[in-house]
Amino acid sequence: LMIGPAGTGKTMLAKALPGILPPMSRQEAIEVTRIWSTAGLLRNGDSIVRLRPIRTPHHTASSVALVGGGTIPKPGEVSLAHNGALFLDELPEFGRNVLETLRQPLEDRYVTVSRVHSSARFPAAFMLVAAMNPTRKGDLPDADDIAGRREMDRYLARISGPLLDRIDIHVEVPRVPYKHLRRGGNGAGTAELAAKVMAARNIQRQRQGEKPNAFLSGKELNRLVNLDEAAEQLLGQAMQEMNLSARAYDKIRRVARTIADLDESETVTLSHVAEAVQYRLLDRRF
Repeated sequence: LMIGPAGTGKTMLAKALPGILPPMSRQEAIEVTRIWSTAGLLRNGDSIVRLRPIRTPHHTASSVALVGGGTIPKPGEVSLAHNGALFLDELPEFGRNVLETLRQPLEDRYVTVSRVHSSARFPAAFMLVAAMNPTRKGDLPDADDIAGRREMDRYLARISGPLLDRIDIHVEVPRVPYKHLRRGGNGAGTAELAAKVMAARNIQRQRQGEKPNAFLSGKELNRLVNLDEAAEQLLGQAMQEMNLSARAYDKIRRVARTIADLDESETVTLSHVAEAVQYRLLDRRF
């Protein structure tokens, strides 16, 4: 979840995903093709979907559009994004009840659509990417702007705590100072990032097979996430001081393990855990 004033590049960052995500395996491509065929979205001549899907529903989308439904059950956006990403821009503008329907597929990675005479179960193993402004007006209030801060709290309250708890990474996207805009960026390009992601994914395959870190269970995390002593101490301190949930604890470990994989480090160190804790922005600030 990216949080920042309007015009800071949140949507642009999300649009870079297709060039960064690793290609689908044949099995993943077959799964996506079956879902898209059921939804009637295969174009003439297409026998298989080869690119990871990136779905971007509008904030006026209904719960049926998001999770599926209809007299004859059809997959919704969460299933059409299976093995890919679901990007929800202006997250608080979605209906609260609509957003709540995301909780089950985020947890279980599938969705069941039930009707009187039939039901269907569709896969929904997607990466949720979301963006939001701090307030409805789009601006970030100053620290001493009490009214503005209250407005920010009210706007964030449109998203339930249980849903926020299911999001692995909360990150602030600040405005870029003018001097930096003039100078231009010197960060990694898409191709370089894609290569790092592919290398990390290969490390994960060697360690745990086709299951990515995001889908590791608590027991698997206990076995695969080797924290050094300093990292273990910091995580315990963060859990206590930030009053984190058990779900957040596992999410920090998954993210820290992934950061370590990107660093090609077998051990999850203090710096990896510290970075993962920093990504629990809403636990720290709201």
